[in-house]
Amino acid sequence: MRIDILSIFPEIFTPLYSSIIKRAQEKNILCLKIWNLRDFATGKHKKTDDQPYGGGKGMVFKCSPIFKGIKKIKQKNPEGWIILTSPQGKLFNQKTAEKLTKKKNIIIICGHYEGIDERVKTIVDEEISIGDYILTGGELPAMVIVDTITRLLPGVLQEESLKHESFTNYLLDWPCWTRPQVYKNMRVPKILLSGDHKKIEQWKIKKSIEITKIKRPDLYRLYSKNAEKPIKES
Repeated sequence: MRIDILSIFPEIFTPLYSSIIKRAQEKNILCLKIWNLRDFATGKHKKTDDQPYGGGKGMVFKCSPIFKGIKKIKQKNPEGWIILTSPQGKLFNQKTAEKLTKKKNIIIICGHYEGIDERVKTIVDEEISIGDYILTGGELPAMVIVDTITRLLPGVLQEESLKHESFTNYLLDWPCWTRPQVYKNMRVPKILLSGDHKKIEQWKIKKSIEITKIKRPDLYRLYSKNAEKPIKES
């Protein structure tokens, strides 16, 4: 998959060149390119925003640099599905990430949370929000989207790991422990030391259901609705 990101702050994307995402790029599973929006602005100061028509606080991203930037990116990524990070967008979740992995290529425009010229939306395929709160810009949401998608690409993680991640089946993950077995009088549950893999798996699913019901009743309702044979909690 190829992902292009158009941003006014390209230097902020350093985390996308480390850990799992770095390895995905080294394996040629992911091709990632960050574009500086200012490169497509005109004038001495390469200005990318201006005051909004009709008045109001803050500045608004101009449409011209974005249109020019997307035109350039499309030369390299002609099939790119264009996403605009926006507080008006559809709420991002695991299911959305899974759908986006079906796209061959993606282009992300990092929105500006004081506003973006409405004409930009005529070239956008999808608007995405990562939550009901306001950020300075769309760079952090873009990184969240890239990270989530990358984990799902074939060959990045072991398939077995993906099957048991939180949200995959509307359930949160079960509690985890590692060595030592006892720390400050806190012990690892005996079932995890039993070696009985079938009972351990049943215990994990039971705990996952219990935790989801308590911490995320909204997800638990979805699980109860969609699970073919919900496991009893008692």
